[in-house]
Amino acid sequence: MSDAIPTIARVHALDGELHAFVHLTEERALAEARNAERAIMAGAPRGPLHGIPIGLKDIVDTKGIPTTCGSKFLQDNIPDTDAACAEKLAAAGTVLMGKLTTHEFADGGPSFDLPAPPARNPWNTGHFTAGSSSGTGAGVAAGLILGGIGTDTGGSIRGPAALCGIAGIKPTYGLVSRAGVAPAAYSLDHIGPMAWTAEDCALMLQALASHDPRDPASAARPIPDYTAHLGSGIKRLKIGVIHHFHEVDHKVSDGTQRGIDAALATFRDLGAELREVQVSPLQDWAACGSLISMTERAAAYEEWSRTRLGDFSERLGSRLMLGAFISGVDYV
Repeated sequence: MSDAIPTIARVHALDGELHAFVHLTEERALAEARNAERAIMAGAPRGPLHGIPIGLKDIVDTKGIPTTCGSKFLQDNIPDTDAACAEKLAAAGTVLMGKLTTHEFADGGPSFDLPAPPARNPWNTGHFTAGSSSGTGAGVAAGLILGGIGTDTGGSIRGPAALCGIAGIKPTYGLVSRAGVAPAAYSLDHIGPMAWTAEDCALMLQALASHDPRDPASAARPIPDYTAHLGSGIKRLKIGVIHHFHEVDHKVSDGTQRGIDAALATFRDLGAELREVQVSPLQDWAACGSLISMTERAAAYEEWSRTRLGDFSERLGSRLMLGAFISGVDYV
């Protein structure tokens, strides 16, 4: 029966320490796994994701299943519709294992004053996973799920994927609909897959990508076969390298530098063309990103910020206050 039963057993064995899940949909997962098995045995598979156990970051609306956004505000929130990305993965035949830990409203850092504890890194539970797609990173890395949905506003797919040793894709803006997903910063928010391998991410992105009029930023564009060139190698691929980001603007540790050098050497050995790129200092990009993110987040949660600021985590509450003091003139 699919991979759902061994995966559920693994969740029960490991998640008490990892905290990847905030809500395990065990009965639903078993029912979906049985349905998938019957369809596959009858010669009617829906595609490569049919029967695959996945999880959804807990800012993704799920019909009849709590969606708390990691916040005290939404502990009793049970949506009556699915988010677009949940619809797409369900249509592809995936088995929903449950909802995954997130930092509050996808704000990118662990907090200890939230309803649920932060997810731990499966490779070393004394460490965290980065965020805010923390539960997705931990769940995939620990084998609790084979893939999951993350969101990325300022690194929230890429960070947990890197720290947990898995694959993650921040897709082109507008490629995956954000309908039914709680906002962090509207002009920066992306929905994307996280999984063990690039191939698995490509298969998930194939199911997720489409135009959706419910998302005003959704782009109407042809959807290619994302798996078509996975075996083609990277010979003659041009890769820009911004050395001054990590060597001058924000000098990284010796260990991190060795990792960067090794990765660049691997790309070069595989035939890629590495080209040094000069752009504005990293500090400029960080300042602009923070201004946009804090302002748009403050706008999204203005009402609660005015009336119940103390119910936010200390981290997010302070960022919302800062965002409220950024004027429209400064933002533009």
